[in-house]
Amino acid sequence: MNNLHKDHIALITGANNGIGLELTRRLLQEDCQVIALIRSAFPEDDPHLRESIASGKLRIYKADLSDFASLRQALDTIKEKEQKIDLLFNNAGGSMNELQFTKQGRELHFDLQTVAPYIVLMELKELLLKGSPKTVINTSSHAFMFRKQFDPDTLERPAKFTKLYGPYAASKLALSLWSLELAPKLASEGIRLLSVDPGGNNTIRKGKSSGIPFYLKPIIKLFFPHPSKGAELLYNGAAHGKAGDFLVKGQKTKLMFAEQSHKVLAKVSAIYKQEFRTS
Repeated sequence: MNNLHKDHIALITGANNGIGLELTRRLLQEDCQVIALIRSAFPEDDPHLRESIASGKLRIYKADLSDFASLRQALDTIKEKEQKIDLLFNNAGGSMNELQFTKQGRELHFDLQTVAPYIVLMELKELLLKGSPKTVINTSSHAFMFRKQFDPDTLERPAKFTKLYGPYAASKLALSLWSLELAPKLASEGIRLLSVDPGGNNTIRKGKSSGIPFYLKPIIKLFFPHPSKGAELLYNGAAHGKAGDFLVKGQKTKLMFAEQSHKVLAKVSAIYKQEFRTS
């Protein structure tokens, strides 16, 4: 696929802030339709967003992606109301400032950034198969490149917490690993799956706590680009990336701990089948 066009319908999780918001704006400007799966509202001071919501080009479904009950309700509604999905951007996430657990009893980053994207993909797979180019972009991060060890068995309940390079980085690595493992099977069904690092972006929001170490915050504010840069990398990944790729700065990059990809996929698949689909 060389470009995106007005006939495309893109579902974006985390579409109302940061990189997701800039990606939403770009796709709407190109006359794509956007399905937003979000927890909180869009900015109210953007006339183009208001117009897109009023016209139905931007359709909103609310859910807390870390809460299976909330996520299930939203996905069921999407399956009932939407006819197809051409592009899926699993973009929702964030870096927390302390160890937190979800209603399912697992570490928050893991459920939100590793498990939820798998659930969204599996639940919306039939809509993707009705679309074209049937592309899934999982928003990852290069933060895990600073890790020397990775144990999938610690993802659910890590023994310790480190900002940015701890559970956040581990969950993003796990996301890219299951993407790598699952990509060939989905490719055989016509779905292109890859993960993309949107790079460092100034997504710091005033008054919002985050897991960004204090020494990085002034650097981010002064030197990191606007989130539209990250949105551009996700967009380009959808336009040009190949199945199974992990893209950093738009270039295919070898994944660390690739030997663990099967184990990570088995873990998220088991959670999906044993918890999400049966409850």
